[in-house]
This record gives sequence, C-alpha cells and structure tokens, in this order.
Amino acid sequence: MTAKSIILKINNLVDNDMIYKLYNASRSGVKIKLIVRGICSLIPGVPGLSDNIEAISIVDKYLEHSRIFIFCNNDDEKYYISSADWMTRNLDNRIEVASPVYDKDIQRELKDNIDIILRDNKKARIIDEYQANIYKQYSTPETIRSQFKIYDYYKTIAERRVNG
Repeated sequence: MTAKSIILKINNLVDNDMIYKLYNASRSGVKIKLIVRGICSLIPGVPGLSDNIEAISIVDKYLEHSRIFIFCNNDDEKYYISSADWMTRNLDNRIEVASPVYDKDIQRELKDNIDIILRDNKKARIIDEYQANIYKQYSTPETIRSQFKIYDYYKTIAERRVNG
C-alpha cells in the first residue's frame, strides 16, 4: 500500500456523504481502490475529482458478503470488517457494526484476500465513468479467478491446521 491509501471491499456504494468523503480523499492525494460487487454510484477516474480512485466489480459463482476496509496513513495500516454496505439505508436507518481487526494473522488473511481479488483477471470488471463494464486486462499468463483462488487459499490453511 502507499503512504496514504484506502481499500474498500463492499457490495454497494451509494451513500452520497461517503462518496463525497472518498472524492475529497482522492483530491487530497489518497490512493483508493474499490471492490464493489453491486451498485457503485461513485465515478472513478474523473480528472480533478476522483483521479486517484480505481474500482472493480467481481460477480462470480459465489455470493460474497464480506466487507473489508483497509486504511493506511504513513504506512500504518488499520483493518476493519463490517456488516454494512455504504448505503444511506444502512448508515442512517439501521444498526450496523464495523469492528477493528487487531490480530496480525487475521490482518494478513484479509490482506491476502484483497491482494488475490485485485489480481483477478477472469471476472474483474472495471467500474468507470462510461459504465462499459469492460473486463480488466492483465499481462500475466496465469488465470486468476479470485473466488476460486480464495477457496484454495483457505483450503490450504485448513489442511495445514489439520495436518499440524
């Protein structure tokens, strides 16, 4: 991660207040990577507004519900998991929870998940101002379908725990 960055993995991003906060962070030089499975009302890549924001969407075999937030300031990463998408109905009208993650092993697992997702070259689509939903292209010979890679990742962890 860069000195100042935000990575968000959520299902929906439609709350105007949160979107404006992300635009302000982008204008301040914060590098932002979004993984938004469903609705994303933020428009990435607009010069002077969101040029520091990249966004992808991955819809694949498994329905995902994890919400992961990683905030980094001067190389100090803060990890959170949450129950809520950034939607007005969730943030203003419901009781939702976001919890910090302090355990270094769990932080590593969350970061590994995010890294795998960001390398997806099979199902990742670019969210941009044109709403073209073009598949993201990578110059790697390996096919990375993140949901399957994450499944394999946790299967390996479970096998190690069982086998000692």
